Amino acid sequence: MNQRTIIITGASDGIGAAAARKLSRDGAHVVIVGRSPAKTASVAAELGADHLVADFARLDEVRGLAAELRERYPRIDVLANNAGGIMGARQLTVDGHEKTFQVNHLAPFLLTTLLIDRLSESSATVVNTSSAANSVFGKFDLDDLEADRSYSPNRAYGNAKLANILFTRELHDRYHDQGISTASFHPGVVATGFAAGSTSVMRLIYRTPLKRFLIPPEQGADTLTWLATATPGTDWISGEYYEKRIVQKANPQAYDPAPAAGLWARSEAMTRESAAPVPE
Repeated sequence: MNQRTIIITGASDGIGAAAARKLSRDGAHVVIVGRSPAKTASVAAELGADHLVADFARLDEVRGLAAELRERYPRIDVLANNAGGIMGARQLTVDGHEKTFQVNHLAPFLLTTLLIDRLSESSATVVNTSSAANSVFGKFDLDDLEADRSYSPNRAYGNAKLANILFTRELHDRYHDQGISTASFHPGVVATGFAAGSTSVMRLIYRTPLKRFLIPPEQGADTLTWLATATPGTDWISGEYYEKRIVQKANPQAYDPAPAAGLWARSEAMTRESAAPVPE
């Protein structure tokens, strides 16, 4: 069997880096994608892996990343959309979108859809890193996707993580018959630098002695690496939301096809400049 090509975004640290290490040790051709040039290059050098740099707060960099991936890799077996995070005060990106929504949802949506034909040709798996915050804080409103009316770091993050699940389910509905399998997952509460730049109360868990109760990144990456290597349709069910390799209940809104379809349509409109495939 040919070596499998696995793209992991947000792989310069945390569970992304841990997953990259495990998958690389197991023989996969891992491509490290990160925001920090130095940290991304360091993890790639450690593994002897390819790496690319892109800031998901800039959609032009996501477009450039998609073009580079298409040019370099004629086959993509797994796309792990793992980049994301919780933010502080409401902030707009250079693209004019609320930063939490763009980094956690719009950017991976854009990257995935720009690669969709390559993923379909490869019978690829798309794994989206979500969070239990989808249930705790998520209250989805298609008419306020960018939190113009009511913003808090927790709500924006919870809605973005719910968007990851809605995107996973809609991607399955649209493209599973064309060879793509999808899954989202909650990694657990992991001992990383998560929330360091946020004003969310969650940051206190990561900055105080409570951090000793968190799981290590290697444990948090376990479901990601399992989804990337196990067989969809046999070992796991496409379109579902997982934790600890088990299907879990998400926010009730995650099972309504209307917001899933609506989110897709509005995400397409927000990224319309890149709706056409990137030229070969």
